[in-house]
Amino acid sequence: MNAPESPHPSAIPGRGTALSLPNRFERLHVEPDPDADLGPDCGETPHPRTQFFDDASESILNPIDSPDLPMGMGLNPYRGCEHGCAYCYARPTHDYLGWDSGLAFETKIMVKRRAPELLRAALSAKKWRPQTISMSGVTDCYQPAERHFRLTRGCLEVLAEFRNPVAIITKNALVTRDIDVLSDLARHRCAAVYVSITTLDAGLAGKLEPRAARPEHRLRTIRKLAEAGIPVGVMVAPVIPGLTDAELPAILAAAADAGARSAGYVLLRLPYTVKDVFSQWLDDHAPSKKARVLDRLRDLRGGRLNETAWGSRLQGEGVFADQLRDLFQITARRAGMNRNRFDLDTTGFQRPDADGQLALF
Repeated sequence: MNAPESPHPSAIPGRGTALSLPNRFERLHVEPDPDADLGPDCGETPHPRTQFFDDASESILNPIDSPDLPMGMGLNPYRGCEHGCAYCYARPTHDYLGWDSGLAFETKIMVKRRAPELLRAALSAKKWRPQTISMSGVTDCYQPAERHFRLTRGCLEVLAEFRNPVAIITKNALVTRDIDVLSDLARHRCAAVYVSITTLDAGLAGKLEPRAARPEHRLRTIRKLAEAGIPVGVMVAPVIPGLTDAELPAILAAAADAGARSAGYVLLRLPYTVKDVFSQWLDDHAPSKKARVLDRLRDLRGGRLNETAWGSRLQGEGVFADQLRDLFQITARRAGMNRNRFDLDTTGFQRPDADGQLALF
């Protein structure tokens, strides 16, 4: 085994990136000069703290218009994510807020405090047609902020009251806090949870996903959810060619042993400035592997670092993509996964009437 590479001095402990990247919607970009002499009283640059801002959104559900994804509606209580994953494809969404996809994405978190209230209003509307809602389609609904704000739990309580199905994907063990509500939903075939695992190497995970649960805790999370009777699967996401792809069989085997019944995978995506964040991460933490990782990714992406076309954007194209797909399917089958789909049920949907009593829809 190769000795672990030492992090570059520019890396910030506990953060996925130290970069402040240009916003593609703004003309001006201000960046401090790292070599500037700020005087003897300046001291070191302070460690960036997470800031929380109120999100005044008047709606909470977003249509998912993608043939790659099975769910029709997405729900995200937070914008930005403190997990700080260096590869996160959602980073460029912070550009729409006037911030950036680098350090700001993981230190400036928008909080939708009215999320449960807005969800209740949406499900109560006569125009609502029961359907599966996906949580964490953009940012993780169980990121560290959830311990304090408890918005994800509030939304789950609303969904349980209405018996509206929900599918969750997370890389945080905090989801086990809500086993009581998820079990209630699962009794009506209205809940499924996918735990995302990128690597089983705790050291690598600590650099790649600095504020997410470590791999052993995610496997323990799968076990706890399965023991509670909640349908649980694993998402090997993202698969990083030249860095984590060789772990695919081991991840699937470990997840199946913990109780996962379903599995999926997604190839690394680097849209917009995410390629800059991830490239810098490679410089900081794995410089000797940088060329191999990016070259293999280009082989999978038609010579580019990202692909937006439906169908190929999640799994790539070419010989290596075919090999990866075959490896996944064979390994998942041997592990006994994907034999039955998590078919969630909308027929038990109910909503409170004007007197607060539950009535069948």
